[in-house]
Amino acid sequence: MATQVTAPARRGLSFLRIAIALQTLTIFLQAVSAGLLLTASYGETLHSVGARVMYAATMLYVLAAVLAWKPGGGSPRPIGYASGFLVLASAQVVLGVQHVPAVHLPLGVLMFGLSVLALARVARR
Repeated sequence: MATQVTAPARRGLSFLRIAIALQTLTIFLQAVSAGLLLTASYGETLHSVGARVMYAATMLYVLAAVLAWKPGGGSPRPIGYASGFLVLASAQVVLGVQHVPAVHLPLGVLMFGLSVLALARVARR
């Protein structure tokens, strides 16, 4: 028997997909701006602004996960993923401000990989 998907659930899932895609894109752009840190005078400014945008995108991911769950009737599991990602993003910002590239760079790569996996997970639904 097929399960009916309600309109709020579809909207919640669409918002979740958009939020994760935005987060993934901002993390990718952070990698690009990190390369510009080494080659362009405006690289540091671009990377700093990008960090704020990436953090906002991660908070949007948390909001989208909550909205996909509660009003949308979806699983609460994405809330855990989004909250964990917010913790990683917070650590990433602190490590960047403290200039700890030995941890900041690998954490950025990990975050990008996890974000791509989260995007693939919701794209299959």
